[in-house]
Amino acid sequence: MSASLEEVTAEIMLTIYKTNTVAQLMVTKAFLPLLRKAAQLGTGMGCHRAAIINMSSLSASMQLVQENEMFLQVYPYRIAKTALNMITRCLAADLKAEGILCISLHPGWIQTDMGGDLAPLQIQDAIPGILSLLANLSEKDNGLFLDGHGEMLPC
Repeated sequence: MSASLEEVTAEIMLTIYKTNTVAQLMVTKAFLPLLRKAAQLGTGMGCHRAAIINMSSLSASMQLVQENEMFLQVYPYRIAKTALNMITRCLAADLKAEGILCISLHPGWIQTDMGGDLAPLQIQDAIPGILSLLANLSEKDNGLFLDGHGEMLPC
C-alpha cells in the first residue's frame, strides 16, 4: 500500500484503485435491487431503511492534508479513498429520491491488520460507537464524509 512518488507504478495505482474504489461501486450496483426494495418498505432516510456506508479514511481529505503528514506519500490509497468519497456524493445525489442514504465513514484509527498496533482504538472498543452512529443517521447526513463520532469531515 505504501508508495512514494519514486515507488508508485501504474500497476500499484490500478490495483489499489480497483480494490478501494471500483469494487465498492460494483458491490453497490449488485445490491441496488435489494436496497431499492428495502427503501420501499419505510419512510425517512437511515440504516433502518436502506443505506450505503462506504468505509473511507481521514487520509482521503484533501483539506486536511498537511505537508509533513506521515501518510502524504501513500499515493494509491489516498487517491483511491478520495475517489470513493466522490462516489458516495454521486450515489447520494442519484439515490436520494429513492430514500437510500449514502455516506463515507472514517471509523477512526483502529488496531487492525492495516491499522497496526500503534492505533489507539481496539476493534471491540470502536464497534459500539460506530453502530450507534449508524443507527442515528438521517437525511441530513446523506452524502457526507463522517468520522466515527458523526462529525463531518472535509472532503
